[in-house]
Amino acid sequence: MANTQFQYVKKFEQDDSLLLNTWLVVRIDGRSFHKFSQIHSFEKPNDKRAIGLMNQAAKQIMEEFGDVIIAYGQSDEYSFVLHKSTTLYSRRASKILSTFVSLFTGYYIYNWKNFFPDQELKEIPSFDSRIICYPSKKNIRDYLSWRQADCHINSLYNTCFWCLVKSGISEKEATEQLRGTFSNDKNELLFSKFGINYNDLPQINRKGTVLYRKIEEIETIRNDTNQKSISKKKKIIMDHIDIISEKFWKENPILTEKRRIK
Repeated sequence: MANTQFQYVKKFEQDDSLLLNTWLVVRIDGRSFHKFSQIHSFEKPNDKRAIGLMNQAAKQIMEEFGDVIIAYGQSDEYSFVLHKSTTLYSRRASKILSTFVSLFTGYYIYNWKNFFPDQELKEIPSFDSRIICYPSKKNIRDYLSWRQADCHINSLYNTCFWCLVKSGISEKEATEQLRGTFSNDKNELLFSKFGINYNDLPQINRKGTVLYRKIEEIETIRNDTNQKSISKKKKIIMDHIDIISEKFWKENPILTEKRRIK
Protein backbone atom coordinates (compact mmCIF):
# COMPACT_ATOMS: atom_id res chain seq x y z
CA MET A 1 0.00 0.00 0.00
CA ALA A 2 1.29 3.42 -0.92
CA ASN A 3 2.36 5.57 2.01
CA THR A 4 0.14 8.63 1.63
CA GLN A 5 -1.21 11.35 3.87
CA PHE A 6 -4.46 9.41 4.11
CA GLN A 7 -2.96 6.23 5.53
CA TYR A 8 -3.56 7.39 9.11
CA VAL A 9 -7.17 6.21 8.82
CA LYS A 10 -5.98 2.61 9.30
CA LYS A 11 -5.32 3.49 12.95
CA PHE A 12 -9.07 3.53 13.53
CA GLU A 13 -9.30 -0.20 12.83
CA GLN A 14 -9.65 -2.27 15.98
CA ASP A 15 -7.83 -5.50 16.62
CA ASP A 16 -10.41 -8.31 16.69
CA SER A 17 -8.02 -11.27 16.80
CA LEU A 18 -9.56 -14.22 18.62
CA LEU A 19 -7.97 -15.94 21.61
CA LEU A 20 -5.19 -18.35 20.65
CA ASN A 21 -5.37 -22.10 21.31
CA THR A 22 -9.16 -22.18 21.39
CA TRP A 23 -11.61 -23.93 19.09
CA LEU A 24 -13.66 -21.49 17.04
CA VAL A 25 -17.32 -22.02 16.23
CA VAL A 26 -18.93 -20.06 13.43
CA ARG A 27 -22.72 -20.37 13.53
CA ILE A 28 -24.79 -19.22 10.58
CA ASP A 29 -28.54 -18.66 10.97
CA GLY A 30 -31.16 -17.89 8.37
CA ARG A 31 -32.52 -14.35 8.63
CA SER A 32 -36.34 -14.09 8.32
CA PHE A 33 -36.43 -17.65 7.04
CA HIS A 34 -40.00 -18.20 8.23
CA LYS A 35 -41.10 -15.66 5.64
CA PHE A 36 -38.60 -17.01 3.10
CA SER A 37 -39.96 -20.55 3.49
CA GLN A 38 -43.54 -19.33 3.02
CA ILE A 39 -42.70 -17.38 -0.13
CA HIS A 40 -41.05 -20.46 -1.63
CA SER A 41 -43.71 -22.92 -0.41
CA PHE A 42 -41.39 -25.12 1.64
CA GLU A 43 -43.03 -28.40 2.59
CA LYS A 44 -43.87 -28.62 6.30
CA PRO A 45 -42.58 -29.71 8.74
CA ASN A 46 -39.44 -30.65 6.76
CA ASP A 47 -38.59 -29.89 3.16
CA LYS A 48 -36.02 -32.36 1.80
CA ARG A 49 -34.97 -29.91 -0.89
CA ALA A 50 -34.29 -27.10 1.57
CA ILE A 51 -32.35 -29.39 3.92
CA GLY A 52 -30.32 -30.74 1.01
CA LEU A 53 -29.50 -27.22 -0.14
CA MET A 54 -28.27 -26.21 3.33
CA ASN A 55 -26.14 -29.35 3.52
CA GLN A 56 -24.60 -28.76 0.11
CA ALA A 57 -23.64 -25.17 0.98
CA ALA A 58 -22.10 -26.38 4.25
CA LYS A 59 -20.13 -29.11 2.51
CA GLN A 60 -18.68 -26.58 0.09
CA ILE A 61 -17.61 -24.41 3.02
CA MET A 62 -15.72 -27.42 4.44
CA GLU A 63 -14.14 -28.08 1.04
CA GLU A 64 -12.99 -24.46 0.95
CA PHE A 65 -11.59 -24.37 4.49
CA GLY A 66 -9.61 -27.40 5.65
CA ASP A 67 -9.41 -26.05 9.20
CA VAL A 68 -13.12 -26.82 9.67
CA ILE A 69 -13.01 -30.24 11.33
CA ILE A 70 -16.73 -30.79 11.93
CA ALA A 71 -19.99 -29.03 11.09
CA TYR A 72 -23.51 -29.54 12.33
CA GLY A 73 -26.73 -28.33 10.75
CA GLN A 74 -30.45 -28.32 11.38
CA SER A 75 -33.31 -26.32 9.91
CA ASP A 76 -31.86 -22.97 8.72
CA GLU A 77 -28.68 -22.98 10.81
CA TYR A 78 -25.19 -24.44 10.52
CA SER A 79 -22.27 -24.51 12.96
CA PHE A 80 -18.67 -24.87 11.79
CA VAL A 81 -15.90 -25.88 14.22
CA LEU A 82 -12.40 -24.72 13.35
CA HIS A 83 -9.43 -26.52 14.87
CA LYS A 84 -7.79 -24.72 17.78
CA SER A 85 -4.54 -24.48 15.81
CA THR A 86 -6.14 -22.53 12.96
CA THR A 87 -4.42 -19.38 11.78
CA LEU A 88 -7.10 -18.63 9.19
CA TYR A 89 -7.07 -14.88 8.45
CA SER A 90 -4.79 -14.48 11.50
CA ARG A 91 -7.85 -15.48 13.57
CA ARG A 92 -9.49 -12.12 12.88
CA ALA A 93 -13.16 -12.42 13.81
CA SER A 94 -14.48 -9.96 11.23
CA LYS A 95 -12.60 -11.62 8.34
CA ILE A 96 -13.68 -15.15 9.29
CA LEU A 97 -17.33 -14.19 9.89
CA SER A 98 -17.75 -12.08 6.78
CA THR A 99 -16.10 -14.71 4.57
CA PHE A 100 -18.07 -17.64 5.94
CA VAL A 101 -21.48 -15.97 5.81
CA SER A 102 -20.96 -14.47 2.37
CA LEU A 103 -19.65 -17.73 0.91
CA PHE A 104 -22.45 -19.75 2.50
CA THR A 105 -25.05 -17.37 1.07
CA GLY A 106 -23.36 -17.51 -2.32
CA TYR A 107 -23.32 -21.32 -2.34
CA TYR A 108 -26.97 -21.37 -1.26
CA ILE A 109 -28.01 -19.17 -4.18
CA TYR A 110 -25.66 -20.90 -6.65
CA ASN A 111 -27.08 -24.35 -5.84
CA TRP A 112 -30.73 -23.29 -5.62
CA LYS A 113 -31.68 -24.61 -9.09
CA ASN A 114 -30.14 -28.01 -8.33
CA PHE A 115 -32.55 -28.53 -5.44
CA PHE A 116 -35.52 -26.41 -6.60
CA PRO A 117 -35.47 -26.89 -10.40
CA ASP A 118 -39.12 -25.90 -10.77
CA GLN A 119 -39.13 -23.12 -8.18
CA GLU A 120 -37.90 -19.64 -9.04
CA LEU A 121 -35.84 -17.90 -6.37
CA LYS A 122 -38.22 -15.04 -5.58
CA GLU A 123 -36.31 -13.40 -2.74
CA ILE A 124 -32.63 -13.19 -1.87
CA PRO A 125 -31.82 -15.39 1.16
CA SER A 126 -29.74 -13.85 3.90
CA PHE A 127 -27.96 -15.21 6.96
CA ASP A 128 -26.48 -13.73 10.10
CA SER A 129 -23.46 -15.16 11.88
CA ARG A 130 -21.54 -15.19 15.13
CA ILE A 131 -18.23 -16.62 16.29
CA ILE A 132 -17.44 -18.11 19.70
CA CYS A 133 -14.17 -19.29 21.29
CA TYR A 134 -14.29 -22.53 23.28
CA PRO A 135 -11.27 -23.48 25.41
CA SER A 136 -11.86 -27.22 25.86
CA LYS A 137 -12.93 -30.33 23.96
CA LYS A 138 -15.76 -30.76 26.47
CA ASN A 139 -17.06 -27.28 25.61
CA ILE A 140 -17.14 -28.17 21.91
CA ARG A 141 -18.91 -31.46 22.54
CA ASP A 142 -21.42 -29.79 24.82
CA TYR A 143 -22.04 -27.08 22.24
CA LEU A 144 -22.75 -29.62 19.48
CA SER A 145 -24.87 -31.69 21.89
CA TRP A 146 -26.89 -28.57 22.68
CA ARG A 147 -27.58 -27.94 19.00
CA GLN A 148 -28.60 -31.56 18.38
CA ALA A 149 -30.85 -31.58 21.44
CA ASP A 150 -32.42 -28.39 20.09
CA CYS A 151 -32.96 -30.15 16.75
CA HIS A 152 -34.87 -32.97 18.48
CA ILE A 153 -37.05 -30.56 20.48
CA ASN A 154 -37.90 -28.47 17.41
CA SER A 155 -38.50 -31.50 15.22
CA LEU A 156 -40.91 -33.11 17.68
CA TYR A 157 -42.83 -29.88 18.16
CA ASN A 158 -42.99 -29.05 14.45
CA THR A 159 -44.11 -32.57 13.53
CA CYS A 160 -46.99 -32.30 16.01
CA PHE A 161 -47.83 -28.74 14.99
CA TRP A 162 -48.06 -29.42 11.26
CA CYS A 163 -49.92 -32.70 11.73
CA LEU A 164 -52.54 -30.76 13.66
CA VAL A 165 -52.72 -27.97 11.09
CA LYS A 166 -53.00 -30.43 8.20
CA SER A 167 -55.81 -32.18 10.09
CA GLY A 168 -57.92 -29.04 9.70
CA ILE A 169 -57.38 -26.75 12.68
CA SER A 170 -55.80 -23.29 12.52
CA GLU A 171 -52.17 -22.55 13.38
CA LYS A 172 -53.38 -20.59 16.41
CA GLU A 173 -55.42 -23.56 17.64
CA ALA A 174 -52.48 -25.91 17.11
CA THR A 175 -50.23 -23.61 19.13
CA GLU A 176 -52.74 -23.53 21.98
CA GLN A 177 -53.18 -27.29 21.92
CA LEU A 178 -49.42 -27.85 22.25
CA ARG A 179 -48.86 -25.17 24.88
CA GLY A 180 -47.42 -26.65 28.09
CA THR A 181 -47.02 -30.17 26.67
CA PHE A 182 -43.95 -32.34 27.31
CA SER A 183 -42.16 -34.80 25.03
CA ASN A 184 -44.26 -37.72 26.27
CA ASP A 185 -47.44 -35.78 25.52
CA LYS A 186 -46.31 -35.00 22.00
CA ASN A 187 -45.25 -38.58 21.29
CA GLU A 188 -48.62 -39.81 22.53
CA LEU A 189 -50.45 -37.25 20.40
CA LEU A 190 -48.61 -38.33 17.26
CA PHE A 191 -49.20 -42.03 17.86
CA SER A 192 -52.79 -41.96 19.10
CA LYS A 193 -54.17 -39.35 16.70
CA PHE A 194 -52.03 -39.76 13.60
CA GLY A 195 -50.55 -43.26 13.93
CA ILE A 196 -47.01 -41.86 13.80
CA ASN A 197 -44.15 -43.31 15.84
CA TYR A 198 -41.77 -40.35 16.12
CA ASN A 199 -38.75 -42.66 16.39
CA ASP A 200 -39.56 -44.07 12.95
CA LEU A 201 -39.22 -40.69 11.25
CA PRO A 202 -36.08 -40.09 9.15
CA GLN A 203 -32.87 -39.57 11.13
CA ILE A 204 -32.10 -36.43 9.12
CA ASN A 205 -35.17 -34.76 10.65
CA ARG A 206 -34.61 -35.98 14.22
CA LYS A 207 -30.79 -35.80 14.39
CA GLY A 208 -29.87 -33.09 11.91
CA THR A 209 -26.78 -33.40 9.71
CA VAL A 210 -23.17 -33.97 10.76
CA LEU A 211 -20.29 -33.24 8.41
CA TYR A 212 -16.86 -34.44 9.48
CA ARG A 213 -13.54 -35.50 8.04
CA LYS A 214 -12.44 -39.13 8.05
CA ILE A 215 -9.03 -40.51 7.12
CA GLU A 216 -9.05 -42.52 3.92
CA GLU A 217 -6.09 -44.68 2.89
CA ILE A 218 -5.38 -44.70 -0.83
CA GLU A 219 -3.25 -47.47 -2.26
CA THR A 220 -1.36 -46.85 -5.50
CA ILE A 221 0.92 -49.17 -7.50
CA ARG A 222 3.77 -47.86 -9.62
CA ASN A 223 3.69 -49.34 -13.10
CA ASP A 224 7.47 -49.48 -13.50
CA THR A 225 8.35 -51.11 -10.17
CA ASN A 226 5.04 -52.70 -9.17
CA GLN A 227 5.61 -51.28 -5.69
CA LYS A 228 2.69 -50.35 -3.50
CA SER A 229 2.43 -47.06 -1.67
CA ILE A 230 -0.25 -45.87 0.70
CA SER A 231 -1.18 -42.23 1.15
CA LYS A 232 -3.65 -40.73 3.57
CA LYS A 233 -6.16 -38.00 3.00
CA LYS A 234 -9.41 -36.94 4.55
CA LYS A 235 -12.76 -37.04 2.88
CA ILE A 236 -15.91 -35.30 4.08
CA ILE A 237 -18.57 -37.61 5.50
CA MET A 238 -22.20 -36.51 5.66
CA ASP A 239 -24.30 -38.40 8.21
CA HIS A 240 -27.37 -38.10 10.42
CA ILE A 241 -26.27 -39.73 13.66
CA ASP A 242 -26.17 -39.23 17.40
CA ILE A 243 -23.27 -36.96 18.41
CA ILE A 244 -24.35 -36.60 22.03
CA SER A 245 -23.26 -40.10 23.11
CA GLU A 246 -19.66 -41.32 23.40
CA LYS A 247 -19.80 -43.68 20.41
CA PHE A 248 -19.28 -41.05 17.70
CA TRP A 249 -16.36 -39.41 19.49
CA LYS A 250 -14.58 -42.69 20.24
CA GLU A 251 -14.82 -43.71 16.60
CA ASN A 252 -13.83 -40.25 15.33
CA PRO A 253 -11.23 -38.62 17.60
CA ILE A 254 -11.22 -35.49 15.45
CA LEU A 255 -10.94 -33.06 18.35
CA THR A 256 -7.83 -34.73 19.78
CA GLU A 257 -5.72 -34.38 16.66
CA LYS A 258 -2.93 -31.86 16.99
CA ARG A 259 -3.33 -30.56 13.47
CA ARG A 260 -5.46 -31.28 10.49
CA ILE A 261 -4.48 -33.71 7.73
CA LYS A 262 -4.97 -32.20 4.30
